[in-house]
Amino acid sequence: MIRLAALLWVMGGATLAGVLIIVVLMVPSLQFEAMRYILIAAAAGFIVAIPLALLAAKAITQHRAS
Repeated sequence: MIRLAALLWVMGGATLAGVLIIVVLMVPSLQFEAMRYILIAAAAGFIVAIPLALLAAKAITQHRAS
């Protein structure tokens, strides 16, 4: 399950980080500090994706077992 979660985390983390970076770039009030917020958004995307990947891997593993 850990290997599956790691694969899901890599894909989900990159996707979520990209979405958050686009949000930072599209919000006009964040443009002045964009470089700092882009780094924060990328890190937050990868961190938030960890529990999501674990939950998805658990669900996939349980579904396969039944």
